[in-house]
Amino acid sequence: QVQLVESGGGLVQAGGSLRLSCAASGRTFSSYSMAWFRQAPGKEREFVSGIRWNGITTYYADSVKGRFTISRDNAKNTVYLQMNSLKPEDTAVYYCAVRSGTITSSTSEYAYWGQGTQVTVSA
Repeated sequence: QVQLVESGGGLVQAGGSLRLSCAASGRTFSSYSMAWFRQAPGKEREFVSGIRWNGITTYYADSVKGRFTISRDNAKNTVYLQMNSLKPEDTAVYYCAVRSGTITSSTSEYAYWGQGTQVTVSA
């Protein structure tokens, strides 16, 4: 019912920036939230940031606060993740996800996922 297409990943040096995009299509929920997760090799998928579609309510993992910014463009049905001051520890596959209702940090509560985009930060 909902399709998510991600873009913007790549290779960047420590201290650099990347902007990830997640375009949503298809029939979505009346009230929903979108979020970014990431998963490094051998590690559990972790919550990075989330946003209500109205853009008013946002949440960030402690590890990215002050460096990452989530935003949305309703006209384009797109959510963005601006990543600044990147560190090697940020290296992971980044996933966009959507769920009905409020923002949560639990992967199991999101019904739809994007394909993932690789972010690699070199030292």
